[in-house]
Amino acid sequence: MNQNWQGTLVRRLLLLLGACLLLGLVTGEYAWMLVLGLGGYLGWTFHQLRRLQHWLQRKDADQPPPDAAGVWGEVFDNLYQLQRRDLRLRGQLQAVIDRVQGSTAALKDAVIMLDSDGNLEWWNIAADRLLGLKKPQDIGHPITNLVRHPRFKDYFEGDQYDEPLELPAPVNDRLRLQITITRYGNSERLLVVRDVTRVHQLEQMRKDFVANVSHELRTPLTVIAGYLETLLDNPEQINPRLLRALQQMNQQTDRMQHLINDLLLLAKLEASNRPTDNQPIAVAPLLQSITSDARALSGSHAHRISLDADAALWLKGSEAELRSAFSNLVFNAVKYTPGGGDIHIRWWSNEAGAHLSVEDSGLGIEPKHLPRLTERFYRVDSSRASNTGGTGLGLAIVKHVLLRHQGRLDINSSPGKGSTFTCHFPTSQIAQR
Repeated sequence: MNQNWQGTLVRRLLLLLGACLLLGLVTGEYAWMLVLGLGGYLGWTFHQLRRLQHWLQRKDADQPPPDAAGVWGEVFDNLYQLQRRDLRLRGQLQAVIDRVQGSTAALKDAVIMLDSDGNLEWWNIAADRLLGLKKPQDIGHPITNLVRHPRFKDYFEGDQYDEPLELPAPVNDRLRLQITITRYGNSERLLVVRDVTRVHQLEQMRKDFVANVSHELRTPLTVIAGYLETLLDNPEQINPRLLRALQQMNQQTDRMQHLINDLLLLAKLEASNRPTDNQPIAVAPLLQSITSDARALSGSHAHRISLDADAALWLKGSEAELRSAFSNLVFNAVKYTPGGGDIHIRWWSNEAGAHLSVEDSGLGIEPKHLPRLTERFYRVDSSRASNTGGTGLGLAIVKHVLLRHQGRLDINSSPGKGSTFTCHFPTSQIAQR
């Protein structure tokens, strides 16, 4: 519509009024002529509006607009141009959507789109195979009603999606799935489900191999250690040239036994997700016992070890597993803190749950090592670990014990400023006395 349509409309109204006044001059009925003229103009305008309404309500989007002259012709033409442009944009958008859906349909991983309430909106073909979803009857249903595994429900409602979740497939227990959730848009969620059965089988084979080898090595090491102890009970009867060799053999045998014990403990921890003896534990006396052992381990190094524990704060879990995890943290602080250094152990609670921190004034750890500290056999300084007799499995044991107790481990450290290892437990793990 051009910019002079308002002037054209005004001129036509003035011409209509002039014609009505002229007829009124001839007939002497000015009022009636004005009423008839304006009424006719309104009727014509109403007729054009009805034509516009019928054209907008048509089913055929390609039907051209009705013919009209003047202002209404320009209105029809402009609306038609806007409609054609909208159709082109919708076609382009639909082509992009079809292309995205076609590419995701070809993926081996399942892709599921959920609305802000967790209801199913769209999914690809792989979701039918891995999760057993069916179209169209499952559209609009909550995902938690279709994937009923308790761990998935806790993971979905927990809103903590930093780490993926692994669980058996709903359609086949032999399949192992890895589920990742990402938030996007207006609180919508995108689920990506991957079949990790092969990776899980390889991991299980590795665990079985380590456990079996550890069991097989335990018996010969016990025999060797027994004979070495017998020989070393009477060192005066041993050739001095052989005494040092036997002592080193005994030392390395002890180290191998510690390594095998740690490997067997890890295999036991990985065998299940929850401790079997889940009982209320008085953590304060447990920490007092570990602190006494730490002072004995410190010996002549004279570390200043302090304990601040809430005696009324109890925890649900396995006392043996918690002792193993807590003692690993405390003994590591003793081993890697120079003589005369400070070690502070604290056990407290707040609105987020229960917490245990072990803070030392030791050598500290560079930031690049922190993400890998809980990996098996990972050592920041292999020579230092060898001197202190570590197996490289202590923090891996701590990590698995915390996972079995729904906890997590935070590590803060700076070179030359010491380290702080903090265990966090949710409020659900706090036990009543």
